[in-house]
Amino acid sequence: MSSLFVRTLREDPVDAEVPSHRLMVRAGYVRRAAPGIYTWLPLGLRVLRKVEGIVREEMDAIGAQELSFPALLPREPYEASNRWTTYGDGIFRLQDRKGGDYLLGPTHEEMFTLAVKDLYSSYKDLPVWLYQIQTKYRDEARPRAGVLRGREFIMKDSYSFDVTDEGLDRSYAAHRAAYVKTFDRLGFDYAIVKATSGAMGGSRSEEFLAKAEVGEDTYVRCTNCDYAANVEAVAVPTPAPVPYDDAPAAHAEQTPDTPTIATLVAHLDEAFPRDDRPWQAGDTLKNVLVVLKHPDGTREPLAIGLPGDREVDQKRLEGQLEPIEVEPMDEEELRKHPALVKGYIGPGALGEASASGIRYVVDPRVSEGTRWVTGADVQGSHVLDLVVGRDFTPDGTIEAAEVRDGDACPQCADGTLESARGIEMGHIFQLGRWFAEALDLRVLDENGKLVTVTMGSYGIGVTRAVAAIAEANHDELGLIWPREVAPAAVHVVATGKDAAVFEAATTLAEGLSARGVEVIYDDRPKVSPGVKFKDAELIGVPTIVTVGRGLVDGNVEVKDRRTGERTEVPVGEAVDHLVGVVRG
Repeated sequence: MSSLFVRTLREDPVDAEVPSHRLMVRAGYVRRAAPGIYTWLPLGLRVLRKVEGIVREEMDAIGAQELSFPALLPREPYEASNRWTTYGDGIFRLQDRKGGDYLLGPTHEEMFTLAVKDLYSSYKDLPVWLYQIQTKYRDEARPRAGVLRGREFIMKDSYSFDVTDEGLDRSYAAHRAAYVKTFDRLGFDYAIVKATSGAMGGSRSEEFLAKAEVGEDTYVRCTNCDYAANVEAVAVPTPAPVPYDDAPAAHAEQTPDTPTIATLVAHLDEAFPRDDRPWQAGDTLKNVLVVLKHPDGTREPLAIGLPGDREVDQKRLEGQLEPIEVEPMDEEELRKHPALVKGYIGPGALGEASASGIRYVVDPRVSEGTRWVTGADVQGSHVLDLVVGRDFTPDGTIEAAEVRDGDACPQCADGTLESARGIEMGHIFQLGRWFAEALDLRVLDENGKLVTVTMGSYGIGVTRAVAAIAEANHDELGLIWPREVAPAAVHVVATGKDAAVFEAATTLAEGLSARGVEVIYDDRPKVSPGVKFKDAELIGVPTIVTVGRGLVDGNVEVKDRRTGERTEVPVGEAVDHLVGVVRG
């Protein structure tokens, strides 16, 4: 510790929002260089390299082969896949001195695809599984939470290349099993959930989420079956069509001063009471207006119809439309569409065939034969008994409404959904042939015919994993690293001023090192025991050994950082005892 490049802090950094960020800065693991960009100090780099090592071991174990692409990439491959445009503002673009366009790699599908295209041409060469552990760059609009959501980060990305869909299924299963082993070794509780594939497309898709209150991802599980999904991937069960032959005709009624769902429901109960029950917000059809910002800069208005007791979930909506960005329609944009009456917008003014020409998509619950109360497109007026399929037909459906605890499970008849939060640690999905077609990756099959290769994509956030482990392993005193990723196995603390204490501690530290045990040795001669203990607890090595006043009786104290349990061990037996503890 007297020579280690570290400075611990007693106060939390002002920009730290979550425990991992706060403690990793205070304990001297990372330092902020710029928003979303961090320097990894020696202690942090030790943990990071151990996480990398676990990921690498499990990838190598399934036969994947490691390579490394440059982070500085030419424009041309990304033009071929159209992602130079579709990534929008999410990538760092730059030019060299000759005016050539480059980007800092956010992900490397194109490069993997071209590498295989360059070297392989026959079905006999496949399957092949390739991976890299490398720094990525994304221009996050809101970097936060330290290394959990940064603009520069390390990621393991791997890709499988197969001739057939059946081969892709086998590759996917092998990577999934490797991920289970990897995350089991990393030492945090996680869930595997159904997910969307995002901007890269593909079919089967699953996320590995570290369970954490600070997680940005919300996922749901069924109370009855094994269904689990990121909320962005939840498919609302579509009701069966409802017969409407005997439904009353739609009729517009005066509903003054009812621009909100709450005011409308109150008015309906007073002016148009139901016989069976009071009116509810879910009886109304809310129409929300947004503007889609396409990657090429064009803007498109969109109307979303959903039950009045639901709100549009921005992340869920953007998950359906990625890479398109979504923003609320403002007053200036609304004025461009005079057919729309704010607070009283109904399906009559919406749809591509309407006067407004605004595409109109609805929640799956707004299904054939269902009856609604909604805006009449006239100030102070709503339509009652408006029937889907009879009185209006939307342009399509969209999964954009918020998902709630208690919602019906999409998979089974008896279960309901309950939500939790997590940190996305890994994402595996079947890309299929999209990139191979865009970049013309084809091989000769066993009949001598050119066929397009099918791909799988598998990512792990390595720097994010360090933060996720810290989120799951800390207390009020500091970090508590799982032994497999800790910066050292044992933290030896020499206390007091007696030379014999330092001699015994040095001998112990050297004895452990000779046996292959990694040690942090607090040999600082003029630092108080209290400061040394605080630093040891903050840094979070799993076993702390104190050499101090007990030495007069021939003992050292061994403390388990996780449980707090303390054991007196004879100094002559300490090395053997600690080797046994470390190697379990």
